Amino acid sequence: MTTADSLRWIKSSYSSNGGDCIEIAPVYASTTGIVPVRDSKQAGGPVLMVSAPAFAGLLTLARGAGI
Repeated sequence: MTTADSLRWIKSSYSSNGGDCIEIAPVYASTTGIVPVRDSKQAGGPVLMVSAPAFAGLLTLARGAGI
């Protein structure tokens, strides 16, 4: 069973903005099609699991909003 602790997390490239960022586990995403997402400030907190297409849509929405 995969747990949040066993995933290899990477921070957003925008993490230099004061730390209000997310982390994703791209290796897990590439092998399962599910993108684990968590708050970079709360590594032990909840993990949101979204489909790769849904995550791509979220990124498109955020980029369009200038986030």
